[in-house]
Amino acid sequence: MGKLLEAFANIFRVPDLRKRVLFTLGLLAVYRLGGHIPTPGINITKWETFFQSASGSIFGFFDMFAGGNIRRLTIFALGIMPYITASIILQLMTVVVPTLEKLSKEGELGRRKITQWTRYLTIILSVLQSLGIARGLMSMGEGIVINPGWGFTMLTVISLTTGTAFIMWLGEQISDRGIGNGMSLIIFTGIVVGLPNAIANIYNNIFVTHEWNAFTLIVLLAVMIAVVAFIVLVERGERRIPVQYAKRVVGRKVMGGQSTHMPLKVNAGGVIPVIFASSILAFPLTLLQVAWVKNVPWLYATLRSIAHFEPLYYVLFVAGIIFFCFFYVSIIFNPNEAADNMRKYGGFVPGIRPGRNTADYMNQILTKITVVGGIYLSILCIIPDVMMGGIKLNHLPLIGAWIDNTLTSAHMRFLLDGLGVSFYFGGTSLLIVVGVAMDTINQIEAQLIMRHYEGFTPRSGRIRGRRSTFGG
Repeated sequence: MGKLLEAFANIFRVPDLRKRVLFTLGLLAVYRLGGHIPTPGINITKWETFFQSASGSIFGFFDMFAGGNIRRLTIFALGIMPYITASIILQLMTVVVPTLEKLSKEGELGRRKITQWTRYLTIILSVLQSLGIARGLMSMGEGIVINPGWGFTMLTVISLTTGTAFIMWLGEQISDRGIGNGMSLIIFTGIVVGLPNAIANIYNNIFVTHEWNAFTLIVLLAVMIAVVAFIVLVERGERRIPVQYAKRVVGRKVMGGQSTHMPLKVNAGGVIPVIFASSILAFPLTLLQVAWVKNVPWLYATLRSIAHFEPLYYVLFVAGIIFFCFFYVSIIFNPNEAADNMRKYGGFVPGIRPGRNTADYMNQILTKITVVGGIYLSILCIIPDVMMGGIKLNHLPLIGAWIDNTLTSAHMRFLLDGLGVSFYFGGTSLLIVVGVAMDTINQIEAQLIMRHYEGFTPRSGRIRGRRSTFGG
């Protein structure tokens, strides 16, 4: 603990690092302040009533990334999602559009051009989404919109689009002049603001309502610690493929002859497969709010069967995560291209012939670790969900009633009903929080070590400068 406090103290001893940290905290505070400015023309009380009934749909999923701004319908209601969507779209298009593929290989200049196009696409998506939100709010009725009409539509489009553009600017400023990735830190901030409510909820359930006992609290804390440790372990995990470079004579110099490795991360896709799978499965629940869907019994029952905490939901969720893991990895890493580049520079994998055999070898390894990464993300997301709401096995046809009558004890009912933990302990949010925290700490640690200070982890050690041989 003493070393950890010393590391935090060292942050404020370095002027440049201190300015970066304070700048980052200041802009995040501005983001949280803007998250309390409501969108003009909305009856907030009636909107919150509607949101409570639709919290399990796609609204609740996006509200997690927006830091509660959708729940309050503030000017930051769109959050950073349009920017994330635009980035993913351009990343996918890089594979099929030659111009984007060429720009991605041009270094800093190409990166700036793609970033500029990402901004333009973000604004376009924000306008379209805010226009849809405005029309959707007016079609709901229920008094949510105070004065419906084109005036309200234009005001909503301007407010929400400006809010997203401002958040995008805050994120870029943090990345350039602060510490850490600005967009990730904004999402991180929106999630961790639920921590005080989580602590209050735990205190209320244990000491006020007595809904939880000591055993429940111990299980909850143990699972949280285990999940965080599991995330740290896997996120740092990688499969290293040994690479040997043959010696080459260039003029009078002998080049190469060195051994290195090619690292392949276990979870190369990060949280993106989870976001894709969750978004797709959350969409049907949004349709449940539509009036004509409620009037079609078979369609309504089908959509309800893939609601959150239902067995079919978990089956589709796991399948979707694994599919998008393979889909995303196939975009960001091309074994054939990597094998060709390795052969051009005289590199080879020991025991594997260069070229096609090397590509097949890397593809085989990539397939195995991608399956492991998909299973890891699935476990990470399902365990917290089971803690929150359980698995409704009693809703299964034929055997549901038998399961309901068999699992009658309090400890066994936990599997069906969960612990009722209603805070940020979701797998997606926890993965984002831990991942962003690790990345930010690594950047701070790198800055400290570069300036001869001790970092956060024991392996960082203090870098010793040259000492005078005179004196004690």
